[in-house]
Amino acid sequence: MQDNAPQLPEEDNLHEHYTFTVDKGQAPLRIDKYLMNYIESITRSKIQNAAKSEGILVNNTPVKSNYKVRPNDHIRVMFAHPTYEALLVGEDMPLDIVYEDKELLVVNKPAGLVVHPGHGNYSGTLINGLIHRFDNLPNNSSERPGLVHRIDKDTSGLLVVAKTEQAMSHLSLQFSEKTSEREYVAIVWGNVEDDEGTIEGNIGRHPKNRLQNTVYLDDEANKANQP
Repeated sequence: MQDNAPQLPEEDNLHEHYTFTVDKGQAPLRIDKYLMNYIESITRSKIQNAAKSEGILVNNTPVKSNYKVRPNDHIRVMFAHPTYEALLVGEDMPLDIVYEDKELLVVNKPAGLVVHPGHGNYSGTLINGLIHRFDNLPNNSSERPGLVHRIDKDTSGLLVVAKTEQAMSHLSLQFSEKTSEREYVAIVWGNVEDDEGTIEGNIGRHPKNRLQNTVYLDDEANKANQP
């Protein structure tokens, strides 16, 4: 039986892409129902909108949402990304602020909370909560209000957020020049040979899962970033 997990080819930054090949034993089924079975957290309205904009292709031909899939059909789906500006809206959420003054604040981010909107995470991020609570946060070079640095979704820890342009400039320089320090605590398993050591490598986008990063050697990084 064929694995129907979605494959994510290269993206054009305007759309979220999925491709499927229908299993040989698949009974006739509306394509909107089929896609809801295989794309996590998708809604029927999003599928229908994609179909209306000719974003669902079967064997390279646009189809409507009531098309019935057939064995060996090759399906390609393109969902339009919302613009980044459209994602920067305030959302009421609890924030664990451990320090605040007129220039900056320090927030304790829990594990599981995404720091800023991005691929696959369009709402419910820390940035959405900060925008709701604070007016006129300064933008950094990536248009992420107040954000000086970030930590991964599944990592908990303290984040420094700038409240003024001056604080943003000074804090960004500190992180860039590494005059500030960050400490991480991790749980490891297995037999660790040394009490101290250095892990050297280049962090880049995972070649098969755009929601993950991985460590590359120099040559691997170059190959992974080639179009």
